[in-house]
Amino acid sequence: MRFGLTILPEHTWSVAEPRWREAEALGFDHAWTFDHVTWGGLPDSPWFAAVPTLAAAAAVTDRMGLGTFVTSPNNHHPVQLMREVLALDDISGGRFLLGIGSGGDLDARIMGEDLPLRARVDRFHEFTDLLDRLLRDDHVTVDGRFYSARDVRTLPGPVRGAAGGNRVPLIVAANGPRTIRLAVDRADGWMTYGGTADTDDAWWALVGELSARVDDGLAAAGRAPETLTRYLNLDSAPTFSLTSAAAFEDAVGRAEALGFTDVITHWPRDSDPYQGTRDVLDEVAGGVIPRLR
Repeated sequence: MRFGLTILPEHTWSVAEPRWREAEALGFDHAWTFDHVTWGGLPDSPWFAAVPTLAAAAAVTDRMGLGTFVTSPNNHHPVQLMREVLALDDISGGRFLLGIGSGGDLDARIMGEDLPLRARVDRFHEFTDLLDRLLRDDHVTVDGRFYSARDVRTLPGPVRGAAGGNRVPLIVAANGPRTIRLAVDRADGWMTYGGTADTDDAWWALVGELSARVDDGLAAAGRAPETLTRYLNLDSAPTFSLTSAAAFEDAVGRAEALGFTDVITHWPRDSDPYQGTRDVLDEVAGGVIPRLR
């Protein structure tokens, strides 16, 4: 099991910078930040952009992966995003993890869009297909329903590509059947928040159903399960995973039993959402995580 920590982009860099350093010092395998224009969970909070935040985080860390949680078509065009991804991959020395999803309602409204759900999923498929091509190929030309590209040069290519590896890892956030199929067909990783439920047991039942759908999709595609990394956002459950060290350990055990390879929690805040204490974070990092690796 690998462990991730999300640091919301709500603080000025003078406050946020020590947290990114500490996340690495605490032993987390990867750290993430939300990529929204405005996040519905904190609509009145100060908010900063994900890409420059991760570039700054890359400059003050050395080991852990750094990811978007998640980037969407609501506020990104694949061609420009490709340039930002290449820059982040370079600055981080190949540590960047590209989490992508179809996007939320609030950002869509803010950006003046009024697409029905089916069209937004269609757009996300087209977004993912073009982005995947842009991160693999040079001289890309596409004429699509939502996006076009004209002989786009993609040099220099990802850092890991220059070393003979694959493109930047593409992690697709998916809960519905169409996006789960997309994750199985195109992604290096699948990410989920599970869904919305009133009780922890009901939430874990939703997570189990989604994991089973991914298993079925992999089997139907003839893809080995170990080739798809699975990320679970623990903190969409009614109980915040860092309520206590015991709550975190229980959540990790349940996630592992459902086939997840990675879990993600959030830096504790003084108030909801993700209300908790630094003492629990330290206890989890110093005791629970080393024991569960």
